[in-house]
Amino acid sequence: MTTPSAGPNRVADSGREHRRAVSVEEHTELVASLLAPLRIRPADSVAVGDALGRVAASDVCAPVDLPLFRNSQMDGYAVLASDLARVPASLRVIGTVAAGPSDRIHLEAGTAVKIMTGAPMPENADAVAPIENTTYDGGVVTVTVARRAGEYVREQGSDITTGTVMVQAGEIIEPRHIAVLAAVGLSHVQVLSRPKVAVITTGAELVAAGSPLRPGQIYDSNGVALAAHLRANGADVVAVHRSSDDADEFRRILSDAVAAAELVITSGGVSMGDFEVVKDVLAPMGGHFGSVRMQPGGPQGTATIDGVPILDFPGNPVSTVVSFIVFARNAVREAAGLDAIESRSVPLAHSITSIAGKRQLLRGKLGDDGVAAIAGPGSHLVAAMAWADVLIDIPEDTTELDAGTEIQVIPL
Repeated sequence: MTTPSAGPNRVADSGREHRRAVSVEEHTELVASLLAPLRIRPADSVAVGDALGRVAASDVCAPVDLPLFRNSQMDGYAVLASDLARVPASLRVIGTVAAGPSDRIHLEAGTAVKIMTGAPMPENADAVAPIENTTYDGGVVTVTVARRAGEYVREQGSDITTGTVMVQAGEIIEPRHIAVLAAVGLSHVQVLSRPKVAVITTGAELVAAGSPLRPGQIYDSNGVALAAHLRANGADVVAVHRSSDDADEFRRILSDAVAAAELVITSGGVSMGDFEVVKDVLAPMGGHFGSVRMQPGGPQGTATIDGVPILDFPGNPVSTVVSFIVFARNAVREAAGLDAIESRSVPLAHSITSIAGKRQLLRGKLGDDGVAAIAGPGSHLVAAMAWADVLIDIPEDTTELDAGTEIQVIPL
């Protein structure tokens, strides 16, 4: 791994370097700059059946007409409309056409061809008499209802014509698109490649779910949580690793992650304690570590290794998720070709107090009377994140807000 360049706003601290405490806006700008190269996406060719949820890299145009040929809309008889000017009209049946490969039949005046839905229209036929308006006897069909030219006939290209744009560049391919892409014979479609992201959780206390717990151990929720958030926002999660607090182990895992990914996200090991493996490894290599004036999620770090950006989030479960949502989610979505998720203004359902000097991001629930906080600011209260549907974004210079005050919320 090569050494990244050092960043701005760094001061010495016990032999390590740290950035001064910065605002959320400042750190967001830093992360956006770091992830800017991810926005340049090459196209991938994927099978139409695998294109669901992908973003079209360019306009997808129909290579053929739909319908591909004139065909019957009904089970009945292909006829000349002029033969039905006066009804009942008796016509000689000269053949049957089913959907599928068939010989071409030329229809003459005074004759009819029995036809099935979707079958190609005989040459010269210009209408279909539905079978419920006919009687058949001894090779002759009697039609009881007059028909105009074009009735119950699907004309070639009446749905779409060659060159019609079916999916626009930048549009998310949904189930409704898959049918038409297949119907025009496309086996593959060009989509934006997804940003490849690796996740590393750190801490000797972490074990996989389902494993027995020893005293002092906890289940690792951050790896699966970050992977889920990344996939939900258009990323391709190429690896989810777990490292102890051993520096050599973390270096090995980080090296593998950098080799496989365009972005690496770590959780844990970035604070001011004695076993901060992420900071211990990356700070001497030029990583930027310090504090953002927010709660939860204050300790943050960034680095670049072999051209791959590294985002280092704190390890408390809520801090990890909030950090991703605030700093990385929209950058990942932009790289994946998805629209940003914007905050919006809603009234507070009750009064709130906040800490001066820190931007509070409280878990909240929307209701008929506005948004209500459903938990305190503690970064360990992970269950409340599951019950919340927004983060209540309280500015760092605000200490008290009355019920009914308009406040920004960030959708979860």
